Amino acid sequence: MKKRVIASILAAAMVVSSLAACGGNGSDSNSGTSGSTSGTSQTSGADSESGAADDTGVITDNFANVDTDGATVTFWHSMGGVNGEAMDYLVNKFNEENTDGITVEAVYQGEYDDTINKLKSAQIGNMGADLVQIYDLGTRFMIDSGWIIPMQEMIDADGYDISQIEPNVAAYYTTEDGAMYSMPFNSSTPLLYYNKDMFDAAGITEAPTSLEGIAQIGDALMEKGGAQEVIAISIYGWYFEQFLCKQGLDMVDNGNGRESAATSVVFDENGGALNILNTWYDLYQQGYAPNVGRSGSDTATTDFTSGKAAMMLGSTASLKQILLDSGGNFEVGTAYYPAVSADDKGGVSIGGASLWALNNNDEKQAAATWKFIKFLISPESQAYWNAQTGYFPIVTGAQEEQVFKDNIAQYPQFQTALDQLHDSAPEYAGALLSVFPESRQIVETQIENMLNGNVTAEEAVANMADDINETIEDYNLVNG
Repeated sequence: MKKRVIASILAAAMVVSSLAACGGNGSDSNSGTSGSTSGTSQTSGADSESGAADDTGVITDNFANVDTDGATVTFWHSMGGVNGEAMDYLVNKFNEENTDGITVEAVYQGEYDDTINKLKSAQIGNMGADLVQIYDLGTRFMIDSGWIIPMQEMIDADGYDISQIEPNVAAYYTTEDGAMYSMPFNSSTPLLYYNKDMFDAAGITEAPTSLEGIAQIGDALMEKGGAQEVIAISIYGWYFEQFLCKQGLDMVDNGNGRESAATSVVFDENGGALNILNTWYDLYQQGYAPNVGRSGSDTATTDFTSGKAAMMLGSTASLKQILLDSGGNFEVGTAYYPAVSADDKGGVSIGGASLWALNNNDEKQAAATWKFIKFLISPESQAYWNAQTGYFPIVTGAQEEQVFKDNIAQYPQFQTALDQLHDSAPEYAGALLSVFPESRQIVETQIENMLNGNVTAEEAVANMADDINETIEDYNLVNG
């Protein structure tokens, strides 16, 4: 497996898509949310007979009692700016307070794309970290890489109670065999942000729940509310994926890439993509949702925080920055991410990143890495992380911490994000796709072409499907 993935790294050029809503420097992909070429071998990295993660041979029955005194854990991450300061605080706290003789050396590697590309180069030269933070788009690649200790092995060996983790967060990083391959850390979902002052002036008492609903209040917001734009929607592949989740529809085959690696898209067959593009284009044609460019431009955020747009789509992790940038000039409201139509019954998928333990064939290093991971996901650490960054606390116990309670009291808008997370379901966790970064670029290009009048919605969907399928096929030929 490792040889096949390395061959693909050397043979295929990387296609890097722009990051926006919640990435390493205070923005995230997800989501998720750009820049990995993930593995697509038909083996998923899990034992299909036992239903458990592959045995790496590193974890023994004595794992929980391994002496870690003197161990140094090298941790690569992509948190810059304010998020980086919060990460440094947690690392320093662990180094000062742990009684296991462990020292963590945290190294900022740049944006998510930079981190995964440096990891690939390091692994080819057999020089890597012990723990690495990888964005959601790299999940399939990391599972298939052969470089990791599946997190499930550590969880099982230590008897860690996985029920502590938010189930709709854990679902994204868990495959159909029930194995968790990485540990969630910084997770987010998209929200609808809206200008409450404009809504009040327009006599609108509730936020819309669908794109169709947005169209119904467009005239009132512009004529009475004073909005120059009804909604600012960045052209972003993550939003396209979320609209599929809200419809309860898959993006790719093979159980949305969770039963086994995807071989083709299905959004063209199930009608999901055309529903999205037709409705988006209608908003554009009516003058409610102008073309504000791709997500990296930040035009949508600027239009909203300056009071130009009545609404915008954005990550939960952007909440504090949006409140800061709006300067208190209007009251910021938050609502669930809109569906395409009022009849849609789906949910949302998370974006962000998770923690991956690299297999350096050293149980002492693995045990030390696991102790650091447990510290990072402890209720105390997660409450602090949430308060400083806006990312979800990924363990439920964090909500009992005073730091969390104080933050919610100060920023009640964040409760919307938690409610939305809890109201979703694991079946809407979203796709795992080998060529996600390339896919997002293709989707964004076709939406942009549609808004610019170069293709129809039907043509854009057909082009998306053809181009993504070709990319998947090319990758599978290298890794088959």
